[in-house]
Amino acid sequence: MAALAVTVTISLLWAGLGGSHRPGASSVTGSDAALPAAPTPALTIGRPEPLRSSGFLSRWTSLRTTALARVRPAASAGVVAELRPTTPEGTANVLAVLRARPDAAGALWVKVRLPILPNGRVGWVRRQAVGAYQTANTHFVVDRRGLRATLYRDGKAVFNAPVGVGTASWPTPAGEFLVRSELTRYASPFYGPVAFGTSARSAVLTDWPAGGFVGIHGTSEPQLLPGRVSHGCIRMRNPDILRLAELMPVGTPLTIQ
Repeated sequence: MAALAVTVTISLLWAGLGGSHRPGASSVTGSDAALPAAPTPALTIGRPEPLRSSGFLSRWTSLRTTALARVRPAASAGVVAELRPTTPEGTANVLAVLRARPDAAGALWVKVRLPILPNGRVGWVRRQAVGAYQTANTHFVVDRRGLRATLYRDGKAVFNAPVGVGTASWPTPAGEFLVRSELTRYASPFYGPVAFGTSARSAVLTDWPAGGFVGIHGTSEPQLLPGRVSHGCIRMRNPDILRLAELMPVGTPLTIQ
């Protein structure tokens, strides 16, 4: 009986009833030939293209882990700085992305603007140390001579307000920086209802907590604005800083002229 069962099973498989086919036989049956053609895919993935920044679009990312920034995109290159994934305020440490390049072994590196002194330094970190790229179409410009700040979106001014900047003894540094956090837990009469942390650092207040990072915040003395009245931070009237908070996202490039 066992031999008979095996024979019947083999016969059924060869007949196509068991999902297999006799060696050398056609794999298309009459029922298969009657099936409709496969539909066109709903999503077609195109050829990869390099991500470029337009005149009004910039890129930024955040650190996933502690990383070493090096002078060149190579593991053997000199170290510029050690970067941590969080800021002194406990927010994500975001960095402006300038370009990317593989090293000789094929590992990808990212050139970023560094939040260290002297201001304006750049370095290369491994791509795996940072998260996904984010984009910003905004740009915040502070004019120290004219004592005004302007926010641009896609190259068009969408916000303008008078500001207070640093005095001659405690100047607000000039250069290219990044808005890297928006803070409300420091709301107070002195700092106003909201503050933005930036990657700019005071060159003279290095002994301050966290190393003297420059902030953008409100004030309890709006009558002093515009003016040179701060230790380097950028002060705004409280209604203005609240309006700015509605328009300016984290990751916005900051130019201090």
